[in-house]
Amino acid sequence: MIKKNWKLLTCTTLVILIPILAGILLWDRLPARMPTHWNATGEVDGWSSKPFAVFGLPGILLALHWLCVLGTAADPKKRNHSEKLLHLVHWITPALSVVLGAVTYLTALGQPVRIEVLLPLLTGLLFTIIGNYMPKCKQNYTIGIKIPWTLNSEENWNRTHRFASRLWFLGGLLIIATGFLGNVWIFLTITLVMAFIPFLYSYALYRKGI
Repeated sequence: MIKKNWKLLTCTTLVILIPILAGILLWDRLPARMPTHWNATGEVDGWSSKPFAVFGLPGILLALHWLCVLGTAADPKKRNHSEKLLHLVHWITPALSVVLGAVTYLTALGQPVRIEVLLPLLTGLLFTIIGNYMPKCKQNYTIGIKIPWTLNSEENWNRTHRFASRLWFLGGLLIIATGFLGNVWIFLTITLVMAFIPFLYSYALYRKGI
């Protein structure tokens, strides 16, 4: 799979490293201590050195990206991977790297960034995209809702993913609609419901012998 998608991997790797180039260009304007963590209300509560923020964070994300790629490539049921979902998996970390880099640099340069609004909006968008493609996700060990009942029954897998598809798409829209409120508890509640209900649905199917 890696040989087949080497152009995609090269492209996504370069995108992940874009914040390093931006950091080098902005180096003289960036402070020695830079924001690298925000609390639930969007306030900075964690700081790191400039070298770590510029080089370390993209490096960690690059390692995470390749770990996901290699893990997916090693899946015994990789033939079942949906090409569209596989491409989505490849682009999640690059998108995160660019957004995190932009937020970090803007905040370090004194520009206001409402992270408590930005995070729900981006998460909601991601859920709607995943929900749209989820029905195309066939049974495998790396992409999808991987719990005992879905992995032991292909019908349980298919029904659970069709159900979760509608739930995640609507839930993502709801997160986007409420994201401008900047209320972390609304965001967390919707996210937890979206994660827990498919679990219960799959278990209910299992109890019915599905």
